[in-house]
Amino acid sequence: MENVRRKNKMIETYSILIIDILCAVVSYALALFIRFNIINYENYPKQFHIMVGSCIVILCLLYNMFLDANRNFFTRGYYQEFYYTARYTLIIVVGLVVVLYLIQQSYEFSRSVYGFFAILNTLITYAVHMAFKKGMWKYYRKSTNADKMLVITKDILAEEVLGNLLRGKEWYYDITAAVIYDADRKGCVVRDVPIVATRENLYETVIQMMVDEVFICLPGESLIEIRDMVQRFEEMGLTCHYNVDLFSHANPNTYVQQMAGYSVISFALKTMDSRRLLIKRLIDIVGALVGLALTAVITPFVALAIKLDSPGPVFFSQTRIGKNGRRFRIWKFRSMYIDAEQRKKELEAQNEVKGLMFKMVDDPRITRVGKFIRETSLDETPQFLNILVGDMSLVGTRPPTEDEFEQYNGYYRRRMSITPGLTGLWQVSGRSDIQDFEEIVKLDLEYIDNWSLGLDVKILVMTVFAVLGRKGSK
Repeated sequence: MENVRRKNKMIETYSILIIDILCAVVSYALALFIRFNIINYENYPKQFHIMVGSCIVILCLLYNMFLDANRNFFTRGYYQEFYYTARYTLIIVVGLVVVLYLIQQSYEFSRSVYGFFAILNTLITYAVHMAFKKGMWKYYRKSTNADKMLVITKDILAEEVLGNLLRGKEWYYDITAAVIYDADRKGCVVRDVPIVATRENLYETVIQMMVDEVFICLPGESLIEIRDMVQRFEEMGLTCHYNVDLFSHANPNTYVQQMAGYSVISFALKTMDSRRLLIKRLIDIVGALVGLALTAVITPFVALAIKLDSPGPVFFSQTRIGKNGRRFRIWKFRSMYIDAEQRKKELEAQNEVKGLMFKMVDDPRITRVGKFIRETSLDETPQFLNILVGDMSLVGTRPPTEDEFEQYNGYYRRRMSITPGLTGLWQVSGRSDIQDFEEIVKLDLEYIDNWSLGLDVKILVMTVFAVLGRKGSK
């Protein structure tokens, strides 16, 4: 998917740029220390060398911006990496010589610092580059932030396809499971990848899985069957990569690309611009920090009220479902009695929401203080911690419980194709006025399909007025 490629390219570009600048600054500082503190101790004009260091940083920026010499960064081997690192350092040194000559400061600069900087920057940058690549391959792939991939293939191809994908130099995906489409090998392991389903139970299994993308390699299967498979995964909000030699584009969000040596056509029902997603994340971080500061102020008062009202802990945590099936612990101020979960089964017949959500206006499990902090939304302020660590966003879809998620179909699952939020479109439309889960899903999907930064700002403003007016918060 083109948007995924842009996102990964942006991460690569800016990560390498930051690494190169930091390594250059450290190398230059060490070069100065060796020259003026070890070889020959003497004072040196700090303002002048700060200016030279600034020139080095600017040259690093220009090198990364205009030469694009790191576009094949993750595919370069040990020797190639050393060559490119040495070449980069040489260009920086030559550029520095030219700059100092043009500003008539070359005679003020110690010649030995050039040499120390060239050696140190080459060695340090090379070591950090290799460590960064290994870290991304070894650790990022296994983190919850990596794109979790399900591979669907045939029995005879499983070893080859999984082997090629695992050996691929891409750092951004993690193969978590596989499906053997034409044989029942559920429970087996191929190339350390568990086989989790067959043709018969494929979709029921995927609905409950933590998966972001699906890689399909099914030569010989009819295009009608493949098209149906892609459409069903699109409905779940998943990105599909279909291994083909020639295939027509199905929609504007379909792109042909290379993945681990395979030509694939990638499908997605909706794409989001990676630059705007980065801005959204920065807004989340700032908002979370402000929210946590406010939470710290109110916590002593809310905690005391909760303790005086009913026995039990101040905070309540629960496992919720995040983006594409990720599990995380959500935090709230406790607003119910401690036996609330056990009593829920007794009250299910009185559920006032049609569908996969439980809601009662006069829920007997809610304490007196709990009713107040729910009406004012104070109970949800600890979730700013979830937003800060990235489990949630300020605006998104509300994360379901595990029990609710287990009953989802493919259509419902698509509401979890983005990071869940503290507030969202259906919350500002009347959090308790909506009595049908289908309407909630409809509003969530409307938000996903029409997402923009402007829409997020609009929802945040509407949320403030909804909270102040206690609209639909009971």
